[in-house]
Amino acid sequence: MLKFTANLSMLFTEVDLINRFKAAKQSGFDAVEIQFPFSLSAETLKKTLEEQQLKLILFNVDAGDLLNGGEGLACVPEKTDQFRQAVAQSLKYAALLKPEAINILPGRCFNKTRKQAYLKTFKENLSFAVEAFSSLGIKTVFEAINSHDMPGFIIHNGQQMLNVLKQLNHPDLLMQYDIYHMHMMGDKPDEFITRHADKIGHIQFADCPGRGQPGTGQINFERLFSVIERSTYTGWTGAEYKPVGTTSESLKWF
Repeated sequence: MLKFTANLSMLFTEVDLINRFKAAKQSGFDAVEIQFPFSLSAETLKKTLEEQQLKLILFNVDAGDLLNGGEGLACVPEKTDQFRQAVAQSLKYAALLKPEAINILPGRCFNKTRKQAYLKTFKENLSFAVEAFSSLGIKTVFEAINSHDMPGFIIHNGQQMLNVLKQLNHPDLLMQYDIYHMHMMGDKPDEFITRHADKIGHIQFADCPGRGQPGTGQINFERLFSVIERSTYTGWTGAEYKPVGTTSESLKWF
């Protein structure tokens, strides 16, 4: 049986972040994930999770200016110190919250002549993060994002993620596989998940196009959820979509 998490950065935005935990619990979720939890203290988050009897499955290392149109932190050679500070911040949160995995967003390169340098920096930073989070018994995942929504993103398909895994070859490093982003890139998520489930540490989903809930786009989620359930994947599956209508109205799939 699939285990679903609610992404509180995307769902239940009708209320502020601290109240989304209760909304998720009332809607039937036993676990949540947050893109960037740092607007609340780790102590506040821990108390809220305990009050609502929720497990925090995943959060992201801070990505700097990435969501505001910038290149982010993880791949930019000149931002290595900032990235390591972001990892240190995540370690403090992880020590209290004990997520199953922490996600790293590779970032973008706007100067194509520097792409190889950016890829090299990303892999070095990723290796640093894996070792740091492994010390707490936490897996590290990294994510490909489609280059239509984020032009210049240096890791934007499944094969590129597989290449990084092979090059770094660390048992605590896995992929975060986002069905929406990979469908946007023309990947076939059902085939990829079936073949590479053992290399995936977390799955997220939204329909495509539009990034709404299942049933608003072209993806057959009844079939896809069945594929995930039959695969060897044992992790959580995160609802990370932009609800069309209210969040509660968007949960018919659930």
